[in-house]
Amino acid sequence: MTSNDLNAALTGLHGWQRVKHDGKAAIRRSWRFADFHQTMAFVNAVAAVAHAMDHHPDLHVSYNRCIVLYTTHDAGGLTQRDIDAATRVDALPEGRATA
Repeated sequence: MTSNDLNAALTGLHGWQRVKHDGKAAIRRSWRFADFHQTMAFVNAVAAVAHAMDHHPDLHVSYNRCIVLYTTHDAGGLTQRDIDAATRVDALPEGRATA
């Protein structure tokens, strides 16, 4: 993705930020939850999206927080698959009220 493509895509995503991950372009978003059960419900919902798309994010999980990071490792950076996956994660009911 070009920088302009990414900027345009990020305008449609709530709370996602451009970052570097292992020297590659990536996008990341953080969620906070009331407790561990809500956090894990969200993680499981993200896992279902990842499985359905065969595109898996890096997840950082703690008691009441989850960070989701997307990059396409085999492409060496961001692709449309990352944007599509982030869009699907944003639409999860488990993450909407707690984002």
